[in-house]
Amino acid sequence: MKIEITDASNVIPLAERRTEAQFPSIRRIESYWEGLRDGRMMPARAEIDPRGIADVLEFAFVLEKVAPGIARIRLAGMHLNDLMGMEVRGMPITAMFLPEARRGLQHVLESVLESPAAAALRLESDSGFTRPRLDAQMILLPIKDEQGRPTRILGALQAKGTIGRGPRRFRVLSQTVTPVSGCEERDDRPGDPRPVSQIQPSATSERKPHVLRLVHDADGL
Repeated sequence: MKIEITDASNVIPLAERRTEAQFPSIRRIESYWEGLRDGRMMPARAEIDPRGIADVLEFAFVLEKVAPGIARIRLAGMHLNDLMGMEVRGMPITAMFLPEARRGLQHVLESVLESPAAAALRLESDSGFTRPRLDAQMILLPIKDEQGRPTRILGALQAKGTIGRGPRRFRVLSQTVTPVSGCEERDDRPGDPRPVSQIQPSATSERKPHVLRLVHDADGL
């Protein structure tokens, strides 16, 4: 497995263009997060408005830290349910990975919330007679809770190929963990959501309409 740790000054235009072409929803959600944080370390949970990523919501998810390296799924788009062949709400995100990949993913989760950092992972699924191989990408982006602590993650997972019989679990082919930097909080209250009209989508975002169904727990995001 290839592991890369970069600093915020590194720019890899070719890799970004490849991601945009093959996994446009990943780039779309990353652009939304960047727009929300607007130069800060990270946005707050309350700032996230699903309408801002309605066109790619089926690939999005929100995680909550429950212990070091362990995060459960609080909200998930239907693509994750389709991959697992079941409702994923309440599961640890590691349940979507093969056993040999879980410890490495736990280290990535710790880095995302403790550094903080943004992580991008290139994935490959298991395969079999009724389970064709899937290529996938995932991003993990830190967000703050109501107390200003980095205990939540906005993420996205997009797989390419025929899902076949679930559950489908993944191994990590490579990962890039990039520490994020930003200014101190401004005078605006961290819990105030920005109007959706002020959040500029990526130029590569998909415009096709989707019929979306989300899985929420009692607390919402």
